[in-house]
Amino acid sequence: MIVKVLLPLILAFIMFSLGLGLKGSDFSRVLKFPVAFGAGLFNQVVFLPLIALGLAYAFGLSDVFAVGLMILALCPGGVTSNILAKIAGGNAPLSISLTAVTSLLSIFTVPLILAFSVNHFMGEAAKPVDVTRLGLTMFLITAVPVAVGMALAAKSPALVDKIAPGVSGTAVGLFVIIIVAALAKNWEVFSSNLGTLGPVAILLNVVMLVLGLVSAKLLRLDDRDATTISIESGVQNGTLAIAVGSIIAVVEGEVLPPETVPAAVYSITMYFVCVPFVFWRRNR
Repeated sequence: MIVKVLLPLILAFIMFSLGLGLKGSDFSRVLKFPVAFGAGLFNQVVFLPLIALGLAYAFGLSDVFAVGLMILALCPGGVTSNILAKIAGGNAPLSISLTAVTSLLSIFTVPLILAFSVNHFMGEAAKPVDVTRLGLTMFLITAVPVAVGMALAAKSPALVDKIAPGVSGTAVGLFVIIIVAALAKNWEVFSSNLGTLGPVAILLNVVMLVLGLVSAKLLRLDDRDATTISIESGVQNGTLAIAVGSIIAVVEGEVLPPETVPAAVYSITMYFVCVPFVFWRRNR
């Protein structure tokens, strides 16, 4: 019930809330800051999975946790990164554009790289990943709700202005429910591996935030763009990662399996890292 119905609906609602804040121009706006956008996109699509792969080996993660970490690294920031970038005084339009494009790209990148990751870490024990099925599922629970939200915002802006705060608040509440459910289902696994997964999650966050700042500095971008690139590089969509792990679990016959634990841990530790970072950048 949780995986087949509730979790996809919750994720779809969260993506719908993201769509309410997007416009068609958010996709074309990237032409106004191609260097900054390119840096953020490259960090997310190329560097982030490589860093996650390196951490999985460095900490000797079990196969199932390594796959879970890779799933997390493949998921874009979502609405959380947009909010944090805005609070930090970053370039909000750049943040929204990066989220919009990477969310669309994830429909293709997540199934392909995930299939590789499962085979790479699990070897002969790996269950087959139906790339087409996973891509179609992600399209239905991410792209479609975003498109519906964008269409509603375009046709009824006054209505969206009224419902947006409530929708956003509900999305946050649902996000918390998903994290709690994932941890509760795997509490013994979580508590016995927190000493490993906690540092890995924090390091992934910190390394990507620093990488975002360094890449922006090397490209001589201003502070607002640097802040945004850093946050977009370092903040991942934990809900989507849990959903993807659970989709795989449907194939394996499990509900909220250990593959979801790295994302659940990250979704908690992320705020211990990002909140100080956000206020540091805001006060610069």
